[in-house]
Amino acid sequence: MSLIAIHPGAYYHIESFEAPRYGNLFDRLIRPEDLGDAVLSPEDILLVPCRTPADRMEPHAAKLRAFLDMGGTVVATGESHSERWLPGFDFHEQPTNYWWWLDKDGDLGVKVLAPDHPMFTKLDPNALTWHLHGWFEPAAGAEVIATNAEGGAILVIDEVTTKGRMILTTLDPFYHHGSHFMPATTRFLDGFLPWLRELADEGG
Repeated sequence: MSLIAIHPGAYYHIESFEAPRYGNLFDRLIRPEDLGDAVLSPEDILLVPCRTPADRMEPHAAKLRAFLDMGGTVVATGESHSERWLPGFDFHEQPTNYWWWLDKDGDLGVKVLAPDHPMFTKLDPNALTWHLHGWFEPAAGAEVIATNAEGGAILVIDEVTTKGRMILTTLDPFYHHGSHFMPATTRFLDGFLPWLRELADEGG
């Protein structure tokens, strides 16, 4: 039904959620502090963007779990320590190589394990590659969509931990798109957000 975004209010969130490029994709924008009063339906998709402070989400962990247990979808992107306010997985940091692309033979090592997943009808798999901050240790049975060079999960869909769905990534596209650098992040959002919009229009 609705695609709802948590809006923490940093400049990169404002650019991502309010500028014309993506602004019309969202039905509602909610400050983290207002999440407790928000009405969520099982068909809704709730997106939590990069670098949302975990201490602003942790008070709502029980509400998020209840939303998931009634069949809702939560999407959480990188650098927000989502393991602190969502169930069923651990996060591990890794050294970030910002300059691998300066080597003519450089390869960040991102591997797409599920190239036939429906998200890739909208999203270019090559747009998952800019740099990495860490990887997830997901619940057994969760679908790993992409990994780092060592096989650590960087994009996961978990439909086993709760009755709902968690779409989790360690990638941080909103921060870089909203900061106007790293064009791959804009290409990522150009596909990923329309796919989420399509999911919402289909009823979650």
